[in-house]
Amino acid sequence: MKRSTGGYFYIVLCALIFSTMEIMLKTVHGVFAPMQITALRFLVGGVLLIPFAAHTLRKKDERLRRRDLGFFLLTGFLCVVLSMVIYQMAVTHTKASVVAVIFSCNPIFVTVLAALLLHEEIRRNHILALILEVLAIVIIVNPLHTQLDPLGVLLAILSALLFSFYSVVGKRASARLGGIVVTCCTFLCGAMELIALLLLGRGPLADPFRTAGLDIFVNVPLFSGIPASALPSLFYICAINSAAGFVCHMLAMEKTSAREASLIFFLKPMLAPVLALIFLHESIPVNMLVGIACFLIGSGVAILPGFVAARRQSAET
Repeated sequence: MKRSTGGYFYIVLCALIFSTMEIMLKTVHGVFAPMQITALRFLVGGVLLIPFAAHTLRKKDERLRRRDLGFFLLTGFLCVVLSMVIYQMAVTHTKASVVAVIFSCNPIFVTVLAALLLHEEIRRNHILALILEVLAIVIIVNPLHTQLDPLGVLLAILSALLFSFYSVVGKRASARLGGIVVTCCTFLCGAMELIALLLLGRGPLADPFRTAGLDIFVNVPLFSGIPASALPSLFYICAINSAAGFVCHMLAMEKTSAREASLIFFLKPMLAPVLALIFLHESIPVNMLVGIACFLIGSGVAILPGFVAARRQSAET
């Protein structure tokens, strides 16, 4: 695969954007219903991307085909209805910085899935980086002395697994259509699927949700009850965290590989706890500092050989 130095720029930019996600979701906690903010951020984010997606299709001289609808219904379901809904549930059960770190285990799943589905090569430095990442997560979660909500931890891991599957599946179409188109269509289809699910949670159809203990899907407002003071935060979540962040993620995969783009989630655990400390005043215990150091070493082991190879290719051309 031909690597691009620009791909590593998108990796760093995306890591910075994604590192503010849990913080912003925490700041609007209690203002929006959890499923309301999830539906809105992907619906509005998808709408904002429509003109950019249309421009990309014209530039590539491509058009959406009938079979693409089924593909985007699948990626929308994986990304929005499953991964991001479960992610939002995790944020409501435990600390924002903890969810950010645990969600960052998705490179483990991406490496395996990319090898199985995309036939991407696994090198020794990637295996070493994954070992360091697993060690970092164990240190941060600290299972022997943890005070974390186990449900929040489990939800964060499940969300990471599903997001990894979406990332690998989405890369197949991004080569033809471009990352912006894939992100836009995934957002719109996923938001429509989630809204349809939320509409089922109204009136007499709400009983199955209550029976399953999923009250967060019951009688969820969609566009009502949004105070003007929350609009700036809502715009940031929709336009930056969702639209811009996910586009950078897809562009990083286009210009590097699904596995290397997952390095975003090596960098995020280093940034998210610091930002959570600054903006949410969440403490950073010693075990988290040690875990962040492991992530930092793992990031260097994983990303430096590819970066050097990209520079070497650029020098030769």
